[in-house]
Amino acid sequence: MKELIDRLRDRQTLTKEQWIQLIRGRTPELSAYVFEEARKIRHLHYGHEVYVRGLIEFTNYCKNDCYYCGIRKSNTRAKRYRLSRQEIIECCEMGYELGFRTFVLQGGEDGFFDDDKMAEIIQTIRAGFADCAITLSIGEKSYESYRRFYEAGANRYLLRHETYNADHYGKLHPPGLLAADRQQCLWDLKEIGYQVGTGFMVGSPYQTEENLAEDMLFLKKLNPQMVGIGPFIPHHDTAFAKEPAGSKELTLFMLGLIRLMLPKVLLPATTALGTIDTKGREEGILAGANVVMPNLSPTSVRKDYSLYDNKICTGDEAAECRMCLANRMKSIGYEVVTDRGDSLNV
Repeated sequence: MKELIDRLRDRQTLTKEQWIQLIRGRTPELSAYVFEEARKIRHLHYGHEVYVRGLIEFTNYCKNDCYYCGIRKSNTRAKRYRLSRQEIIECCEMGYELGFRTFVLQGGEDGFFDDDKMAEIIQTIRAGFADCAITLSIGEKSYESYRRFYEAGANRYLLRHETYNADHYGKLHPPGLLAADRQQCLWDLKEIGYQVGTGFMVGSPYQTEENLAEDMLFLKKLNPQMVGIGPFIPHHDTAFAKEPAGSKELTLFMLGLIRLMLPKVLLPATTALGTIDTKGREEGILAGANVVMPNLSPTSVRKDYSLYDNKICTGDEAAECRMCLANRMKSIGYEVVTDRGDSLNV
């Protein structure tokens, strides 16, 4: 199997059959080799620096009913909230003082925040924090909406494709939500000029090695600036409540493979990784990741942005999250830096 890893490292591509063979044939020894090679490439392009993104979860209302998501429309037990524009700006002010130079506005697909409101929020952040990057993660929108947000001052957009395979996508989402529509949004975002992030769940219900192979082929074709992957974690108020969580081991393996395939991509060690294992984010960095995303949301609402169960850091103040992550990264030989952290994968 090492020859496949070497081929991936040297050529940054594999066939679908080779991806399946590699994923099915993974062993602890092979994973260790992948991580070693991934770290070399990560250090070549990004050194030992870890970029931080200030996450602001500003609404947990959502019009969609994705079967795996704790804030899905039909979850009547979710405690809903929306941050005001002033509260969002206060999160940015606090984050800026803590050294954040990228703010990520993340929320459900909430019709209350229409294009006018979103453009106004983006413009206000842009005016107040000219040296910062503004990232949006608010789901599927029209080309015109994406363009308006870009013109208002947004730089980046995160939209996980979740799974490339249309049949698998249909098993995770209600009728009317289509894999092709979500993928078209990503192509639209690239055309407009955003730095684009996408990604997928690892170990989601019904997922096969073939599905993961197709995800990797899609990432190679899209060539995004960032890829966020994390293990599927069930939420108790969804249809998948009793499904097993995705494995940390496979998630880390896929992280390493993504670093080999897209050497200059930004690659987060996600909160979900830290939720499934207390050292998960550190292990993610050691597998080739180079981004962490502490939470800047007010502690009063953090527990309510519950996409999955047992999410970490819901009670910590922003400064605690920042210092905790800095210390965690330092313990494994990495340094959290004050930097926009633009992707080198252009």
